[in-house]
Amino acid sequence: MSGILYVVPTPIGNLGDISARALEVLAEVDLIAAEDTRHSRKLLNHFGIQTKAISLHAHNENQRSEQLIGYLANDQSLALISDAGTPLISDPGYPLVTAVRAAGYKVVPLPGPCAAITALSAAGLATDRFCFEGFLPAKTVGRTERLQALASETRTMVFYESPRRVLDTLASVGEVLGSARKVVVAKEITKRFETFIEGTAQDVITWFKAEPERQQGEMVIMVDGAPKDQDADFEQALALAMKLQPLMPPKQAAGIAAETFNGKKNAIYKAMMAD
Repeated sequence: MSGILYVVPTPIGNLGDISARALEVLAEVDLIAAEDTRHSRKLLNHFGIQTKAISLHAHNENQRSEQLIGYLANDQSLALISDAGTPLISDPGYPLVTAVRAAGYKVVPLPGPCAAITALSAAGLATDRFCFEGFLPAKTVGRTERLQALASETRTMVFYESPRRVLDTLASVGEVLGSARKVVVAKEITKRFETFIEGTAQDVITWFKAEPERQQGEMVIMVDGAPKDQDADFEQALALAMKLQPLMPPKQAAGIAAETFNGKKNAIYKAMMAD
């Protein structure tokens, strides 16, 4: 394990979600870099892990990276953990991982808990294509601008949000992305009061306002993508079929184009023959 940085996910609520491999790595490395050592020590003590931990957070990670690379240079092994979930996913660690790789040392990622993926898997929204946007800007102007840039995004969008900003964010989603857009909010994932709320942005706002205590816990907001422009897809499919036509029979070209753009073979073939 010498000279290796392990990226180790930790539970997002239920301690039973930590993997056996994660526990083994945390117990065997020489040092753990933790977002909050006091928070992480509770987790480590629960599993009887005595490995020394030092802090690595948003305010010190650039300076701390040089120190940690020094440990690797001395053939020591490190583990990187955040307060919950997978490090670097809206959590500290990016400067460290980048610096470690640039210095020529190995970075080994472990699979494990991630709030975005866990929430999305049960949301009932499209998962074949999605984008993770992390936290939206706290100020209204910045949040509006970011959402405007995503207005035509056809993939499911996944955001993190804090309890104190969830209502403002949902209001912005409704205003910018449209009042009819489907929204699913997951809160307290893997915990006792895990809840999924779905509907329009206003529906979800109404649910939260009904009981103030509902506005507690970390949130994952998922928004249905914008409707696809079927005309644009058809034009792209037809263009591909026309490019393929000199190389193969028209029906075969139409079939490939239809499969590529999820279109209708007969409609594409008919348009090819009309040109």
